[in-house]
Amino acid sequence: MSTEKSPASSQAVFEPAHARSRRLMDLAQSAALAVREPLLDAFRSAMVVDYKVDLHDIVTVHDKHAEATIRAFILEHEPNSAIMGEEGGQIGAGDIQWYVDPIDGTANFARGLAFWCVSIAAVVDEEVVAGAIYDPVADLMFSADLDTAYLNGKPIRSHAVADETQATLITGYPVSRDFRLDGREVALANMGKLVETFSTLRRPGSAALSIAHVAAGWADAAAGFGVNAWDVAAAILILKKAGGRYEPLTLGKVAPGSLDYLCPGYIATGEGANYPRLDHVARSISENRIAKAADRRVRDL
Repeated sequence: MSTEKSPASSQAVFEPAHARSRRLMDLAQSAALAVREPLLDAFRSAMVVDYKVDLHDIVTVHDKHAEATIRAFILEHEPNSAIMGEEGGQIGAGDIQWYVDPIDGTANFARGLAFWCVSIAAVVDEEVVAGAIYDPVADLMFSADLDTAYLNGKPIRSHAVADETQATLITGYPVSRDFRLDGREVALANMGKLVETFSTLRRPGSAALSIAHVAAGWADAAAGFGVNAWDVAAAILILKKAGGRYEPLTLGKVAPGSLDYLCPGYIATGEGANYPRLDHVARSISENRIAKAADRRVRDL
């Protein structure tokens, strides 16, 4: 991959939307590439891990350093920016809202498993207009502007087998949080339905990279029930511009009709997919959590 930086932003006020989208995509790619070497140097080295919410939520100093590098890079090249990072929270007050996950799949990164990525998305007027997901180990750059999805600079198109019994599904469900929210028996029953239905089920551990693989046609579907905007904003644009389908799920945590990248759950499928069992299971998880959230609100009155 080229490491040439995007030109500094001195754009006209009325920059055409598609030209701006392309420029921001290039900037997102360059920002991701700026952390490639330090992350690869750290990968599979001895490192100290820390924990955020619980023992399943790992963070390393490399996440924090990479986010700081990406943040500085974006602000240098596009000062009219606000940035929401997984580690550093929200900074800035510009018109372009960025969502940055410096390492999506930190647990894999920390243990030496080669399934993690850098995810960066640009949002203007609540619309994702550019995104990049970079896999440093495989040197794969997934990206999208308002026109096209790309892999290493070449247009890509998603494609999925039509029958879910022959398809490959990527999902992290269930984790311990899902046991707490859905109940252990219900969560395991849901997983059992997916295992019985799909030809292959995988749990690689990065929502952004999983959805990017669906966009590239390397997996047929992905589903998640605990994501944040920095995990999925770039992936959503890449998948949609590759011809795939993204269905957001509110899970009772955000209001109905919320922007798709702000919803904590999703179903992502490649073009040509028709997966009624996946849709049923995922939507039932969301509906049950919506009902429980409503019950809690009533009890709190």
